[in-house]
Amino acid sequence: MVNCTIADIKCSIADSFGVFFQTKQGSGRLKRIFLLLALHLISKYRTNCLRMERTYLGEFEEIVLLTAAVLALQSEAYGVAITHQIIEETGRSVRLNQVHAALQRLEDKGMVKSHLGEPTPQRGGRRKRLFSITAYGQHTLRDIQTVRESLWSRLQIPFRPALNL
Repeated sequence: MVNCTIADIKCSIADSFGVFFQTKQGSGRLKRIFLLLALHLISKYRTNCLRMERTYLGEFEEIVLLTAAVLALQSEAYGVAITHQIIEETGRSVRLNQVHAALQRLEDKGMVKSHLGEPTPQRGGRRKRLFSITAYGQHTLRDIQTVRESLWSRLQIPFRPALNL
């Protein structure tokens, strides 16, 4: 079961409608209509959210999701940039097709969404597929971080170098 907070739900609705709840614009009647619609969607989303089972990520998917989240802050979350960042951070040998496959799985799970950027002359008029993390993807990363921090905090004895390798 997934624990959904109101902030997660608001984020998800804002993602879907492109509306920020903090806006002070609009007439009183329009705000009331929007509030009723938002309350309806929140109750529906929360019900669906409580029924969803947790989606588990493999280590590579987690690294791709986290890297995409970091690079999305700079509007640079596309396949090649994600691949280079993973290689730089982990020292792993990673191929672009592996990153694309992981991004497709994450998109299928609803953790990232993508859109085509503008064509550029540097790319011969081709467009980049840019990725952004969804509220569900953010929630999943927070869950993973909480589990890892909890386990690391309970490790009281620091690791010692092994004598027999």
